[in-house]
Amino acid sequence: MCAVNTVEQASQTHTGSVNQTLKTQHAAIAVDVCIAITDSRSTSSKANDVSYSTKELTRFLTFANDIADAARDITLQYFRQPFAIEQKQDKTPVTIADRETECLIRTRIRDRFPAHGILGEEFGFTGGEDGAIWVVDPIDGTKSFIGGRPLYSTLIALVVENKPVLGVVDFPALNERWTGAAGLPSLMNGKPITTRKTMKLAESSLYATSPDMFNRQEALVFEAISNAASYRRFGDDAYAYALLASGYNDIVMESDLKVYDYLALVPVIEGAGGCISDWGGNRLTLESKSQVLACATQALHKSVLKQIQLA
Repeated sequence: MCAVNTVEQASQTHTGSVNQTLKTQHAAIAVDVCIAITDSRSTSSKANDVSYSTKELTRFLTFANDIADAARDITLQYFRQPFAIEQKQDKTPVTIADRETECLIRTRIRDRFPAHGILGEEFGFTGGEDGAIWVVDPIDGTKSFIGGRPLYSTLIALVVENKPVLGVVDFPALNERWTGAAGLPSLMNGKPITTRKTMKLAESSLYATSPDMFNRQEALVFEAISNAASYRRFGDDAYAYALLASGYNDIVMESDLKVYDYLALVPVIEGAGGCISDWGGNRLTLESKSQVLACATQALHKSVLKQIQLA
C-alpha cells in the first residue's frame, strides 16, 4: 500500500492539499524495432507484434496521458517549494512528491485495470492476474526536482509479455510530453517526431546524466565512446532520451539504472526511428539490468556496439 508518513508530516504548507488530493484518488504506422544482438546478428521486428490491438493500445495511451496529467498537478504543487527530503536505503533521495505521485498513479491504475500489475520505484511490485504490468517512476530525476531544475519527469510504461509497448515521458515544469506506443507514431506534445539520421560515430553527440553513474570498467568504455564521438554532454536525466527521439542529439549511454528509469523510453525512441538496447545490444525488458544505450539510427547503434566490444 501507499504510505506517505514522515515526509508528509514535515511538509506543513501542503498538508491540506495533500489530504484533499489523496481523497480524490479513487496516424497509425508500423514501427520497425531495431536491436543488434550480441553475436553480431541484427534483427528487426514489427513493434506492433503484441497482444493488444492498435485500438486497445490507443485506449491505454489515452488513460496513461490522463494519469500523467494528474501526476503533473501533484509534482508542480511541490516544485520549487519547501519540503522535507529523506534518504532511501540505496542512498538516493525521496520526497513527499515522489510518494504522493506514485500513490495517485497506482490508485488510478487499480481502479481502471484491476487485473494489471504495477511496478513503481517507491512502493515496489503489486501483481495482477494477467500479463500486463505498468512500470512507473513518479519523479525521474529527483535530484533535479529537489534542486529546482525543470528536467525532472514522470515515466509511465505498459509492459506486455515482458516487452514495453507503451510509454509516456512527461516533463511537467517544461509543459512537454513525449508518447509512444506499438503501431503508433511517437509524438511530442501531439506532433509526430523522428530521430535525426546521423550514421557516423565521429559526427555524433554523446549524452549521459553523470560520469558518476559508471563503475571503473564502464567509465573506460564510456571514455572510449566519448573519444570517438564529436562531443559529449552531461546532466539531462531522461530529457536526453526525449531529445534524441525528437532529433536533437544522437547517443545516450548510461548505467546504474533500474527498469522504471528506462522502459517508458523504449516505445518513444523506437517509434521515432531510433534504437535502444543494453550495452550488449539486447532488447530492454523487465529482466534487463542497469546499462542502456540509445542511438538515433541503426547504423550508429551498430557502430557504438562495435566500439563497446573493442573497448
